[in-house]
Amino acid sequence: MSKKPLEWLKQADYDIKSAEVMFGNKKYIYAVFLCHLAIEKALKGLYLLKLKEIPTRTHNLLFLIEKIKLKVPEELYDFIFTLSGISVTTRYPDELKRMQKDYT
Repeated sequence: MSKKPLEWLKQADYDIKSAEVMFGNKKYIYAVFLCHLAIEKALKGLYLLKLKEIPTRTHNLLFLIEKIKLKVPEELYDFIFTLSGISVTTRYPDELKRMQKDYT
């Protein structure tokens, strides 16, 4: 893991741009996955910056938000909550046809 907050943020930026490409190409499952990954990396960069320690190995966005005591507007928090709930299915897909139907 990188020990530089800026590196985490650069990678988060790269991932969100990749998510935009996937979305534009109607690869919605990957767009969801990359959005989660981008937010996770941004939060881990903030974690390192604020707490001066290597981020916990987790994919739980809500845990990271709470750990760094980040104030998140309600709408954004609701989005992150939803994204956290569906990220597992995009990492470990159960049924491709169903997921393609669910993520449009």
